[in-house]
Amino acid sequence: MEIWQAIVLGLVQGLTEFLPVSSSGHLTFVQSLMGIDLGGMDLLFDILLHVGTLVAVCAVFWRDIIDLFKKPFKTLLYLIVATIPAGVVGLSLSAFDAENAINDSPYIGILLAVFFTLTAILLLVTEIYAKRRAKEKELPLCWRTTVPMGLAQAVAAIFPGLSRSGSTICAGVLAGGRSEDLSKFSFLMSIPVILGSFAVSLLKGAMDGELSASFTAMGPNAGWCIALGFIVAAISGLFAIKVMIGAIKKANYKWFSLYLVLLAIACIVLYCTGVI
Repeated sequence: MEIWQAIVLGLVQGLTEFLPVSSSGHLTFVQSLMGIDLGGMDLLFDILLHVGTLVAVCAVFWRDIIDLFKKPFKTLLYLIVATIPAGVVGLSLSAFDAENAINDSPYIGILLAVFFTLTAILLLVTEIYAKRRAKEKELPLCWRTTVPMGLAQAVAAIFPGLSRSGSTICAGVLAGGRSEDLSKFSFLMSIPVILGSFAVSLLKGAMDGELSASFTAMGPNAGWCIALGFIVAAISGLFAIKVMIGAIKKANYKWFSLYLVLLAIACIVLYCTGVI
């Protein structure tokens, strides 16, 4: 992998982790499109890209993270319960290596197009519903809003192209949640998911030798690639969080929907022409 490719992947990861457009789908799309070969350091690079986005969300929401551990711990309890479905799904996918099976599918272009389109529809429905509902009927953060968000996050973890942030926001809005509460909670939900993914990948990689193989396979550019990918993911993640907070407050998702539809069309065209 070249240094410029690491920067591109870091930028893609940072921007799409928090925008409602699916980071996993975009990384799969970009790597397929550019023919990027991580040269055996794929696990280590992927882990550190996710840590970069974790740094971004912690930098923005550090006060809210501290408040989680203050009485009466209601938000912390909501967060734990909402994370359980994603944790179960994540461990199952890891055990069966389902993620690689999907990404290596010969029909990955069509699969990405389908799930990008589904995300676009979810976002459009969310915007329409959010703008038509009465403000006085919005619910504060509660079981009725957080449990659907947790279930939506678990479903989004299965399919590349189905956005985690988009799915959780959609579930919270349709459950009647207040936009300000949903935005913070959706970002807080990403922390245990990223941490869990980091821990599972690290443990699995250490046990099966893939992590040591990543170190062994590092070429002369590997250190720069990893460092720059991490830094770019963190910085672009900060920008994406600010953009997403503004979009949630205004319930403005239609441009994301349009972008995803165009991206889905591009996936189909590139698949039919044999590019991906």
